[in-house]
Formats: sequence, structure tokens, C-alpha cells
Amino acid sequence: MLTLTNVTKKFGELVAVNDLSFSVEDGQIFGIAGPNGAGKSTVYNLITGFYPYEGRIEFNGRELSGMPPYKIAKAGIARTFQIPQIFPSLTVEKSISVGSRFGSRDGLDEDHVAEIIRFVELSEEKNQKTGHLNLLGKKKLMIGAALATKPRMLMLDEPMAGSNANEIKALMDLIRRINAEMGLTIIIIEHFMKVLTELTEKLLIIESGAMICCDVPEVATSDKRVIESYIGDAYVER
Repeated sequence: MLTLTNVTKKFGELVAVNDLSFSVEDGQIFGIAGPNGAGKSTVYNLITGFYPYEGRIEFNGRELSGMPPYKIAKAGIARTFQIPQIFPSLTVEKSISVGSRFGSRDGLDEDHVAEIIRFVELSEEKNQKTGHLNLLGKKKLMIGAALATKPRMLMLDEPMAGSNANEIKALMDLIRRINAEMGLTIIIIEHFMKVLTELTEKLLIIESGAMICCDVPEVATSDKRVIESYIGDAYVER
């Protein structure tokens, strides 16, 4: 579904992404992890068209290079951000309607909006101003607005950030349902390794913009290079 081949991004002398290649299969939950500053969010920004790059990115066989973000979104890629991006003066229903208008060729799809509100469990809050939602509600809203565009792939940028244990469980359950019931491919950037090991089928670990490891979570998290990257080489068995 998604393939990156020899992708490199430089900001002046800084190499933010370094000759990165990986593939995400249709229907997969795929995780991306790495230390702070590893280049994770830059990878998201390259996929979604915010920066030019060297190399090749393909989605469903279509080259994305040079496409603006709105065309990439129209092609079926939706994303969220670490800090919830909301319209505080709009209601939940109106906010999700914005995504529906963007994702439908025929304009607003009211039935789809109602279904998304139900799916993300915001029915009781649908007439509430989004600025009054709690953190979990805002995260559900942002995911719902992304789903309203009718994507084929959903990219989540640190969805658990700032959440407590109960909120993390609720978000993990929602992500599993999106994958299982909607059949969407999902990519997740996340600092909570436990979340990634429980949710994902494949895990990419990067450092300084380059791949350290890409494998099933059990293998990726036991890789010596990954352990060195996260907690230092003193903890690696020799």
C-alpha cells in the first residue's frame, strides 16, 4: 500500500531522514518509534506532502512526490497531530462535517457524519462546542474528523501523548476497531513502546533519520541496536 524507497530529507546541513526505505501492507497496523529528534514526524510530513525530498514515496502504486497535501489527502491518506487540532467554536457535529465535505465528491454526507460520531463514541457530545471537550474527547474528535474524509490509510502522530491509563486503553480500543471494522491501514508514531508492542504488527525503529530495525515488535524491541538507542549500550548483553 505504502512504499518509501531511499528517502532522504535535509534541512541545510542537517540530515533529518537518511536513505530510509520501508513498506506498509494493506490492512496493517504499522508502528514507528525512535528517540526524540529521530525524524519520526519528519517522515509523516514527507508522506503527507509538507516537504520536498529525495527518493520515492508511493501510495497504492501512485508516486506522491510533488503532490500538495490536499491532493495526498484526496488520494486516501488522513493524519492526526500530536496536539489536537480543533475548531473550538464549532460543535462536534460541525467539526466532523468539515472532514465529510472534504472527503465526499457530493459534498456533505450527513449519514456518514452520524456514523463517525457514533463510531468514535461522541454521540452525547455531538452538539457540544469542541473547545469544551476533555483531552480524550478532543483526541476522538480529531480521529473522527480524519475518518470523515473516507481515507484508506490513517496516520496517527503520538495519539497517547498526555493521556492517563484509562484514556490510553480507550484510544487503543478505538484504533483496533478502526482497523478491524473499517479495514483501514494504520500507521502510528508513539513514545509508549508498550502501546506499540500491543497494537502493531510491524515496528520500524529509526534514529537520526535512519532505520535501526524493522520487524515484528517482539524482534524489533529485543534488537541490541534498539536497546542501545533507548537506554544505552551499558544495558546490552555482550
